[in-house]
Amino acid sequence: MIYLNGVHLSIKDVIAVVRNDLQVALDPDQLELVKQSRRQVEKLVRRGDPIYGINTGFGKLADTSISPSNVEKLQRNLILSHSSGVGQSLSLEIVKAMMLLRANALMKGYSGIRAEVIQLLIDMVNRSVIPVVPAQGSVGASGDLVPLAHMSAVLIGEGQAFYNNQVMPGREALMEAGLEPVVLQSKEGLALINGTQNMTAHGVIGIYDAWILMKTADIAGALTMEALQALPNSIDERVHILRPHGGQMVSARNLRRILSGSKLVSSLSNHRVQDAYSLRCIPQVHGASRDVLQFVEKTIETEINSVTDNPIIFSHDGDVISAGNFHGQPVAFALDFLGITLGELGNISERRIERMVNPQLSGLPPFLVLDSGLNSGYMISQYTAAALVSENKILAHPASVDSIPTSANQEDHVSMGAIAARKMLRILTNVRNILSIEILCACQALEFCDRSKLASATSSVYGFIRKQVPPLTEDRCLEPEIRLVHDLIFSEEIVNIVEDCIGKID
Repeated sequence: MIYLNGVHLSIKDVIAVVRNDLQVALDPDQLELVKQSRRQVEKLVRRGDPIYGINTGFGKLADTSISPSNVEKLQRNLILSHSSGVGQSLSLEIVKAMMLLRANALMKGYSGIRAEVIQLLIDMVNRSVIPVVPAQGSVGASGDLVPLAHMSAVLIGEGQAFYNNQVMPGREALMEAGLEPVVLQSKEGLALINGTQNMTAHGVIGIYDAWILMKTADIAGALTMEALQALPNSIDERVHILRPHGGQMVSARNLRRILSGSKLVSSLSNHRVQDAYSLRCIPQVHGASRDVLQFVEKTIETEINSVTDNPIIFSHDGDVISAGNFHGQPVAFALDFLGITLGELGNISERRIERMVNPQLSGLPPFLVLDSGLNSGYMISQYTAAALVSENKILAHPASVDSIPTSANQEDHVSMGAIAARKMLRILTNVRNILSIEILCACQALEFCDRSKLASATSSVYGFIRKQVPPLTEDRCLEPEIRLVHDLIFSEEIVNIVEDCIGKID
């Protein structure tokens, strides 16, 4: 059980909920702060002072006064009018993460929302009532208004939701799960949708999966180094001490450990003085990506446990402050940067693939297959990797450098963080496929090497892959095999094989 208090939620906690169905509860001690905040809102409503989003319109309509009799309708109208997204639906795990993150932010006690509304959100998470949320529509300021409105619509019995593997009206999904919709009161609609939880949910999923890719990239690079009998000089510890970037040192150490005992990666194995950059600079390139991922992780972990509302209710002194914590710029920058750094992992991986399939560079049979000409081998797999790398270069263009004013120029600078988030996950999937191709090519290249000289860790990976993918002796459809290795990377099985052999890698 995870207890939400707005302070201690971690990326691993979120993954445990969205992928392993860990149950969630609200911290009873923290609920007192939530209730204090709600009492402050009710006091302000009774007093009648104009306060944004409580008794005024929204955005450019902030100067429009709303009568006490229409306060509840104002909040309902807010959710309905903002439910205007388009495009494909977000994945269930993204929406589930978004719900959990929003509930955690509300539990900090600065939103003025009733505890029962947060409880309904968590009940939906625990019972897998997952709103249907279109992917497109957020500009990443004033919060992820559109996706969070679609999420919130189900709480009031509107919209659509997934339940029991079916899409159904939101009210019906709640009833099927034994839940009832709420009637939103003052400030509550605004509290639900003012936040960065859509883009942050993407970031949580992306960071968790990116760490798996970082480790997998080192494993794939080690396999390729053996397949091409690379020189070990590039991973010598003395080299990296002289340029002590943290990620670079970690990647070099991983490679040394994975290749420990290898007789294929040896300074005596050939007469080359140095290798191509895609082999020689693995620690520098992979390491730089690691350093960026650490920065992104820190940003997202800060955002997970932050207040991103407007206005913010300070119940201890009675102040209400309208500010800009909903602006997604910190997250937008981080996710753009993550997309760029993941793209580079794929970029250098494709270059290693090319070195294996090109006989002029590898000394191996053309495209890693005998009787080439009749057989094309892994020729076209490299095409696929090249296509994915090229697509990633387009996707890596930062969304966060753009801004289009909204709400009649009241909201005149926005982050476009939701776009950065979606692009980042597409890049991540592409890179997972590129690494899948590299691992397949490296295992095939090792068919032409003395595998008794493999390091124990790489030998374990080779054996694991070969139990499921036989050597390529003549052409066959390779898509199922790429997909298989993709899934093995996603599930961490390839990383686990190496860690079972040499212990945990960083």
